[in-house]
Amino acid sequence: MDQTQTTRVLFNAQCPVCNHEIRQYERYANRHALPLRFEDLNTEDLAIWGLTRDQAARRLYVLKDGALYGGVDGFLVLWQDMPRYRWLARIVGLPGIRWLASVLYDHALAPLIYRWHLARLRKQNLKA
Repeated sequence: MDQTQTTRVLFNAQCPVCNHEIRQYERYANRHALPLRFEDLNTEDLAIWGLTRDQAARRLYVLKDGALYGGVDGFLVLWQDMPRYRWLARIVGLPGIRWLASVLYDHALAPLIYRWHLARLRKQNLKA
C-alpha cells in the first residue's frame, strides 16, 4: 500500500472503548481493501506524528495527505474515507452539529476516556 495515499489512524489500543470502535473500522476497511492504516500509539514511533505519547492518548488523530487532524476533525476524515460512514461524516460535518460534536468530544468524552486510561495505567503500575 502506497504510504502517500494511505490515511493513517492513530489510536490507543489499550483503551477498551477506543480499541473496540477502531477495530470495527479496521475490519470494515480490510474487507473493502480501503487505503487506511490503523496504528496503536503504544507500539508506533510517534515522531512522524509530531506527538508525545500523552498527547496521542488524549484523542484520536488521523494523518492524511500530510495534514494531521485530531478529535472530531479526525473522525470526519476517517469516516469520509469509508463509504459506509460517509453519511455520518456529512451529518456530523454540518456547522452546528460539528461544533456541538467537537465541544462534547473535546470537553467531555475525550477527557473522560483519557482519565480512565490514566486510572488503568496507575492500577497496572500498582500491580507491577
